[in-house]
Amino acid sequence: MTITPFEALACPIDGSALQLNGSSRQCSAGHSFDIARQGYVHLLPVQNKRSKDPGDNKEMVAARQRFLAAGFYEPIAEAVYRAVFHENYSDAAIACMDAGCGEGYYMRYLAGKMPDTARLALLGLDISKWAILSAAKQDKAPEWVVGSNANLPVLPETLDCILCLFGFPVYKEFARVLRPGGEIVQVDSGPDHLIELREIIYSELKEPRQSPSDAPEGFTMVDTSAVRFNLSLPGKQAISDLLAMTPHLYRAGAEGLARAAELESLTVTVEATVKRFKKS
Repeated sequence: MTITPFEALACPIDGSALQLNGSSRQCSAGHSFDIARQGYVHLLPVQNKRSKDPGDNKEMVAARQRFLAAGFYEPIAEAVYRAVFHENYSDAAIACMDAGCGEGYYMRYLAGKMPDTARLALLGLDISKWAILSAAKQDKAPEWVVGSNANLPVLPETLDCILCLFGFPVYKEFARVLRPGGEIVQVDSGPDHLIELREIIYSELKEPRQSPSDAPEGFTMVDTSAVRFNLSLPGKQAISDLLAMTPHLYRAGAEGLARAAELESLTVTVEATVKRFKKS
């Protein structure tokens, strides 16, 4: 097996190709982006930020890293692996981006289990600099980029696969950067996902948002599958880390969060849907 960094990066200002030049990446118009000493590059222009420090903060990234490193979500990682290396997979090289990669857990899992004949060019992208910093410290093989799904710093039709795991898909951008026949592997929460935790922190549960059953414009549905299992969280730290990974940390009121903080252990339902979309 071979793992290399994805190289077909685009300037986030004018869309032209970025070339490696010493310790920076530069385009033909002279826009230059320094490569951090940890190995990642920041390709999110300040004018495209909605806040000074967008995405997960340092504490949220640390919580996610602890939780995922404990193996709690390994069944989801295994389902993602099977969706990428499906039964019709050929041993040709694959250029794969994790769009909203966090601290890189799913990409590391993919690389760790890939077939011996596989060749992967990997790109991890997240809007959080703290997430990318954590990912780059743990694995030097992929290309790590601070960037946004709304304006992917990727050249057109250069990717074979995009992972979008509990994230924010921007299908128009995904279609632009995928080659014809390229695929999206998308994971979304199911209606019962973490329902036991939600019942504790909310006084009343809202109807879960239904994900569209149809493929997005420009794509066809290839496959869909469900992942569902019970997860036992053995202590306060694991419960706190799980809560910090979710939007519920900011949606729940003080009373609900206080109830969660009192828990010594908790068993929750994990439910997710894994979909594969092929670019038409």
